[in-house]
Amino acid sequence: MEELFVTYLKERLPLVEGALADAAAAPLTDGAARGDLDRYLYGPLERFTASGGKRVRPVLALLGAEAVGGRAEDALSCAVAVELFQSAALIHDDIADEGELRRGEPCLHRVEGEGLAINAGDLALTQVFEVLLADEGLVAERKVRVMGEIARMERHTLEGQALDLGWVRDGRWDLTTDDYLYMVRSKTAWYSAAVPLYVGALAAGASEEAARGLLELGLSAGVAFQLQDDLLNLVGDAAAQGKDFRSDVTEGKRTLAVVWALEHLDAADRAELVALLDAHPTAPADLERAVRLIELGGGIERCRELARELAADAKRQADALLEAGHISVEARDLLVSMADFFVERAG
Repeated sequence: MEELFVTYLKERLPLVEGALADAAAAPLTDGAARGDLDRYLYGPLERFTASGGKRVRPVLALLGAEAVGGRAEDALSCAVAVELFQSAALIHDDIADEGELRRGEPCLHRVEGEGLAINAGDLALTQVFEVLLADEGLVAERKVRVMGEIARMERHTLEGQALDLGWVRDGRWDLTTDDYLYMVRSKTAWYSAAVPLYVGALAAGASEEAARGLLELGLSAGVAFQLQDDLLNLVGDAAAQGKDFRSDVTEGKRTLAVVWALEHLDAADRAELVALLDAHPTAPADLERAVRLIELGGGIERCRELARELAADAKRQADALLEAGHISVEARDLLVSMADFFVERAG
C-alpha cells in the first residue's frame, strides 16, 4: 500500500523543487557586498536546502490541500515554509549535536564554521514568514491563520529540542515512556507531519473539523515516523546508513527503545547500558553490546509495536475523515499509504 504514497511523492516533487528554487533569497543590495553575502549567507543556505531528500514534509502540505478538495498549488508557500524550517532545524541541530555528516556530506558548520552556519539557519527561519507573506494567492485571513500555526509549530519543536538536549546535558536516565513520547511529539511530529497537513488544508479553505482531523492524524503518524527512524538507526541496514549507523548510541540519545529498556532491565544490565551510553562508544563491539542490552530490555520490540499501533491509529483517523465527508476515497487511500510508508520504509 505504501507504493501509492511513494508515487505521490515523486509526482509532486517537481512542484516543490520549483517553488523552492523560486523562493531562494538574494542579498538586499546590488553593491560591492553582494558577492560576499552570496558567499557567506545566501549561497550556503540555498545549497543546503537544495540537497534535501524525499521532501516528505513539504509534499504533505500539498496533500493536506488536495485531501480537502483544494489544489496542490494552494499550499505551495506552506510547503516551502515547512521545508525552510526543516533546513533551519537541521542546521542548528547539527551544531547542537556536534554532528559530522548530513545527507552524506559534511555538516554546514563543518564547512562554513559555526557562526556562519547559525546565521544561515536564522535566514531560513526569516524566510519561512517572508515566503508566506509574499504569497498573493493566499487570502489574508488564511495567511494569518497559517502563519500562526507555523509559529506554534516552531515553538513545539523548540520545546522538544530543549528536553532532548537538556536530558543529555544533565545526564538524565530517570525518564519514562511518557516523557519520551511528549518530547518526540513536540520535537518531531508537529513539524514532520501534523502541521504540514494542517496548514495545507487551511490554505485550501478546509473546515476547522477537517483540518483538525488531519492535524491529529499527522501527530500519530509523525511519532510513528520518528520511531521508525530510531529503529533504523539501531537495527537497520548498516551499509545504507554508513557512519550514521548506531549514532544514537554514540550520542547517548534518549530514544523510546532506550527508555523502555531502562525501565525493564534488571539493575545490573541497566547499569551496564547506562555506562555504555554515557561513554559515547564508537567501537563496533560496544555498539553491538548496547543494542543487545536494549533488545534484552524489550526496547526494540516495543518501539516496533508502538510505531505500528500509531500508524494504525492514523489509518483509523483517515477512515473517520472519509466517513464524515471531509475527504475523498482517493485522499483516504493516500493517507493510509502515507502511514504505511512511515513505518515500513527502510531509509
